[in-house]
Amino acid sequence: MDLFEYQARDLFEAHGVPVLRGIVARTPEEAEQAAQTLGTSVVVVKAQVKTGGRGKAGGVKLARSPQEARERASEILGLDIKGHIVEKVMIAEGADIADEYYFSLLLDRANRSYLAMCSVEGGMDIETLAEEHPEKLARIEVDPLAGLDQAKADEIVAAAGFAEADRAEVARVLTLLGDVYRENDATLVEVNPLVKTGDGRILALDGKVSLDANASFRHADWDALSDESRDDPLEIRARERGLNYVKLDGSVGIIGNGAGLVMSTLDVVAGAGKEFPGSPTPANFLDIGGGASAQVMADGLDIILSDPQVKVVFVNVFGGITACSEVAKGIIAALEILGDKATKPIVVRLDGNAVEIGRHILTEAAHPLVTMELTMDSAARKAAELASKN
Repeated sequence: MDLFEYQARDLFEAHGVPVLRGIVARTPEEAEQAAQTLGTSVVVVKAQVKTGGRGKAGGVKLARSPQEARERASEILGLDIKGHIVEKVMIAEGADIADEYYFSLLLDRANRSYLAMCSVEGGMDIETLAEEHPEKLARIEVDPLAGLDQAKADEIVAAAGFAEADRAEVARVLTLLGDVYRENDATLVEVNPLVKTGDGRILALDGKVSLDANASFRHADWDALSDESRDDPLEIRARERGLNYVKLDGSVGIIGNGAGLVMSTLDVVAGAGKEFPGSPTPANFLDIGGGASAQVMADGLDIILSDPQVKVVFVNVFGGITACSEVAKGIIAALEILGDKATKPIVVRLDGNAVEIGRHILTEAAHPLVTMELTMDSAARKAAELASKN
């Protein structure tokens, strides 16, 4: 999960990283009020979008009065920056910048480690710096077990070539950024620029943070960080019901138990779809889990059938902890709840625990929308065929 700059700033501040004050505004009037609250001679109006290149796109502007902050905000709000529409800005204190640096700490999956990158030449695109002046970018491996401690911070600032007089304070700030990374299960903490002000302070002026969504169970406060205005409504509903759901672009809705089985189902459906007009493809990833109840099955089916782009649903379950009988009950329960709203065919493949009971339940119900197939391949082909006709 990527954070907005203002969220990264707040996270930095909570861990003692030196930052400047900033206030979020969603209207020009709020921007003017924010500038008045800050009370500084200069503020910076910064577009809040989850992409780079804001400055070049006109998304970062100086203002020397509250009225000017209002004007700059009106120019930036609604701006399209690389496909991201600006819906809010951060009004930040201006800074007397003497020097600009770069720092990032990220997950190095290939080496099963962390990688710290640092340069005394910040403020520019790091990819450009790495390509044109690789010798100016220090790359230091960080042991995940030890973290970015004082010794590692000292090593980083020395390798980056900081002036001797600045090394102690820069290293102190880097250890705090390491705390942000570790304590928040981040995969990236980037500061560009990290600055030295005219009075010698080291400040994290512009931050970027990415959090590992797999660790969300450890962070109840992350819900407040999600930008639901950008999320698909069906994904929001799925999260509220505790379902592992990702919306895709196709027309065949998928429900399975276990991520491995669901991924295999996506591949089989995509392959089967090539045989039919329109080449139907999967519309979603939905894993109901290894111990799903009838209610979970009903919730999943309800969400997928609510997707207007879905033309057919493929339920593929291999019963283990999840009994096929519970899956069958969930399908029937969902169809009863939806009533006349349920109009899309459902192809079901059941196997494993309590499969005969599950098939018997579906046969007895004899719902006109439900078709049973014995194998995953035949069920995928049937689902793709129906999707191509609807």
